[in-house]
Amino acid sequence: MARRLDSIAAHVGAELVAGRLDGSVPVDSAVPLADFAVVGHPAFATLVVGRPGELAAAIGAGDDRAAELAAAVLVTTGDTAELRAAVVNADATAIVGATTPPDALLPTLVALLATDQSAEDRLVTTGTKVLTQVARRGGAKAVIAELAHRIDGWAVLVDVHGQVITTAGAGGLHVQDAIAVAFNRPVRVRHPGLQVHPVGPGEDLTAHLVIASREGSTSRSRDLASQVAALLDLVLRTHDHTGTERLGRAVMVDTLLAGGAEASALLGRWGVRERSLTAFALSSRSKAVDLERLVTRWLDELGAVHVVTEAHERVLGFLRDDHVDAFARRVDEFALDGRAVLRLGLGSSAPGDGLARSAGEARQAHEAAVADARTVVRYRSLPTVAYILERLDGDGTARIGELLDGLRDDGGAHGELLQTLRVYLAEHGALGTTAATLGVHRQTLASRLARIEERSGLSLSSPDDRAAAWLALRALER
Repeated sequence: MARRLDSIAAHVGAELVAGRLDGSVPVDSAVPLADFAVVGHPAFATLVVGRPGELAAAIGAGDDRAAELAAAVLVTTGDTAELRAAVVNADATAIVGATTPPDALLPTLVALLATDQSAEDRLVTTGTKVLTQVARRGGAKAVIAELAHRIDGWAVLVDVHGQVITTAGAGGLHVQDAIAVAFNRPVRVRHPGLQVHPVGPGEDLTAHLVIASREGSTSRSRDLASQVAALLDLVLRTHDHTGTERLGRAVMVDTLLAGGAEASALLGRWGVRERSLTAFALSSRSKAVDLERLVTRWLDELGAVHVVTEAHERVLGFLRDDHVDAFARRVDEFALDGRAVLRLGLGSSAPGDGLARSAGEARQAHEAAVADARTVVRYRSLPTVAYILERLDGDGTARIGELLDGLRDDGGAHGELLQTLRVYLAEHGALGTTAATLGVHRQTLASRLARIEERSGLSLSSPDDRAAAWLALRALER
């Protein structure tokens, strides 16, 4: 934290005569009157040291230098009526009556500010080291989150086309301001004091980093953000060779969610020999945690195949049934160590050709974990569908399942329409996600949903009918 005017006055045993600057303004330099030309930085105070008569004459001269002196802070060991009158007339600020010997006043102030600057430099150096480690774990998103924390503010990273790469802190609320200052657009910016740092040199610019800090040290925020901009240039230009692997796993998980014989065949080719798996959904409240890397490490420890994908800041994956408890313990232990707040939802076991049901249950359990602030929630522990079905006899379960008899094909078997309904309900009615999971066009999906309503007599826009349909689906799986 940079020294404030009031602390400087107290240190040299002087009185602060406030003018256009008050005691809370930070100080960045001290110079003798003979060397003074301009104030170095408008957000900081420049101390100008001299004798009372010299200072009074200089600030009362009425020239350009006097105007600059009025924006600085006059510091002296004396205290005369002439100096005070000149300070008041110029609406200037002064520190008068210092008890430090006149010859030692300037060296004392320079040494004091140098000590503070060294402390600031150490904080920047330490912060840069931490941010470098964070970049290795979580990339640009984790770096921006850590920067916002260290400057006690927010940050926005936008590319050269004005598209947001990531934000942290309250950056999501100030995206338009950040883009406006980054590209010098002639609009009114609601948030003053923004800093813009180019990511990349000259014509090879890759992005703009915009920050706003609530802490007192603007220089530290500026220096740290400059270091981060250089770090981000390396991160954004480094080709991520795991990107293709992530994309491949995402496509394969989509195939598993679509179900059927193709899903079962894919599991065998993927190295999964189990007849059934359990889905999980995991998220973290800390953006500095690389969830996918954390999960794959745990799966390696368990000797499990990486049947996982990450989307919307949540990892969705499938575990062997006998690995579920061990995986949940790792999540609990990670949270207990205080490293981050994790939320895990676990579905129930499902066959390899019907994993969409378990995935839907895992998402619902995850939502319950987030809502109830619990680390691990198992779908079967929720007093909902399973609770109802377990209290029905065989005839009651069969009657509920009969709600979907209209979806059977000519041979009396459930097929395409039932699978479409299952995925649609598991995805909470999200048409885009459902169509992607099924691998069909949205128009095709809309046509199927219309046929489901027509043949079942259910209205998918009705919460009661959707609940009944899900109960019927679960009943058919028992």
